[in-house]
Amino acid sequence: MGRKASVEEEDLMARLSAVFRDVGYEGATLTILSEATGLKKASLYHRFPQGKEQMAREVLESAGAWLDEHILSPLKGKGAPNDRIKDMIKKLDAFYSGGKQACLLNMLSSARIHEGPFTQLIKQVFEAWISALSAVLVDAGLDKKVASTRAERAVVMLQGSLVLSRGMGTTRPFREFLKTLPDELFGAV
Repeated sequence: MGRKASVEEEDLMARLSAVFRDVGYEGATLTILSEATGLKKASLYHRFPQGKEQMAREVLESAGAWLDEHILSPLKGKGAPNDRIKDMIKKLDAFYSGGKQACLLNMLSSARIHEGPFTQLIKQVFEAWISALSAVLVDAGLDKKVASTRAERAVVMLQGSLVLSRGMGTTRPFREFLKTLPDELFGAV
């Protein structure tokens, strides 16, 4: 009998991401990560010699690359600002499975330490997102300071809607957030 085929890279990142989204960094034991990926612990250590921290970092980097390709680049692209925001909303809806999935950035933020292993990477992702969103609002005619405030508020509301959806066991807060997001962002332009 031959050796079992290894998990493809994209699938591996998706499976690891699902674990970190579900149970966070502290809750993601090697046993849970092994079961989720279908790889033995030794295979995980072979692929990720720095262990769980490397797995989480690579998952974050993969999520950052997805965000750049599917959210940030389109926000920075051409087209009417409202259309770019609508496109972002559709992609966020799909990425978070309609509000069923927790935010990886939130789940990998450490509540116990200010400078955790992922602090800088998470900060960079949030700053890039707020900056791209703010630029769209400036394109729509908003003042830079107003645009920046609204962009940051939108990211705060997104995070809050995901936490509330998860805590209440319903996707309603996330869905309501997505519906109201264009008005929150553009308001009276």
